[in-house]
Amino acid sequence: MKKPVPLIAALLAGLALSGCGASATPAGAAGQPEKLELRYQGSANNVTYPELAEDLGYFGPVKLKWVGNTISGPQDIQSAATDQTDFGGAFTGAVAKLVDAGAPIKAVVNYYGSDEKTFLGFYVKEDSPIRNPRDLIGKKVGVNTVGANLEAVLDTWLKRSGLSDAEIGQVQLVVLPPINTEQALRNGQIDVAALNGVLQDRALSVGGVRAIVKDVEAFGPYNGGPYVLRTDFIKKYPETTKTFVTGVAKAIEWARTTPREEVIARFTKIIQNRGRNENTETLKYWKSVGVTKGGLISDNDYTLWTEWLKQSGFIKNDQVDLKKLYTNEFNPFREGGGA
Repeated sequence: MKKPVPLIAALLAGLALSGCGASATPAGAAGQPEKLELRYQGSANNVTYPELAEDLGYFGPVKLKWVGNTISGPQDIQSAATDQTDFGGAFTGAVAKLVDAGAPIKAVVNYYGSDEKTFLGFYVKEDSPIRNPRDLIGKKVGVNTVGANLEAVLDTWLKRSGLSDAEIGQVQLVVLPPINTEQALRNGQIDVAALNGVLQDRALSVGGVRAIVKDVEAFGPYNGGPYVLRTDFIKKYPETTKTFVTGVAKAIEWARTTPREEVIARFTKIIQNRGRNENTETLKYWKSVGVTKGGLISDNDYTLWTEWLKQSGFIKNDQVDLKKLYTNEFNPFREGGGA
């Protein structure tokens, strides 16, 4: 296992996996959401699909309660697992890891992924001597967290490129807030920066950087990560679960089918109205949703990373029970779902 270089404080740690169940609330009329407030963590200078869904009116009486921001998918789903929030999102591999460890969570709808327009890349400065996978040995790579999407992509690409486990272990991961990663690269604090989304596009617009690999080139289009709910939440609040999943799925399709300029304008309005002292400048780089229709989940979302998860020691079971990992039951875009 590679050890992250501590340029900043480590991720929130020590969260117990045995989450306590959400307190019961009286059920409303048949078909109405039982729980009307959902606690969640957001992302600075960014609009999540649940936030978009609420703004579009897709959640009906259900309201979101922002409890802070996160830069880490694994931390976000740990917060959901331990009942600090009601839902969280992370890389599919991180979800598999937490479920394998006994966390009572289940994926219900994908929210991010990579396609020809939206992808993640590993970038170096234009004059960097790094040209091929072997050049990364002994170098520092800036990522938002360890044990998640960026590490999985990097390790799998290096493995496929012929590097041994020992050589891959010499590539140092530096944990940084995504908003600071580009500047850390330009300042020479790291050798390679993992960038995606609007932060990647902003870096490219400034110039002076070049990609050494993009995930969509190495693996093709894929779904990157889902939102998860606790299993006890799903059991106690099935109508709220349906409202949440349906709203997120519809928000994804709204963003997919609405003119790009209109999507960006909506995101901008949401950020300005929520009053968190954020910057909307990077929103102009938004391009696509990056996931399959309605955020539907498939076995391939997980099996793509199974070998990496096993080799990295993130999961201990030889066979991953996919039925424990996810469900499309509440997604209106599933076959026969009526969407």
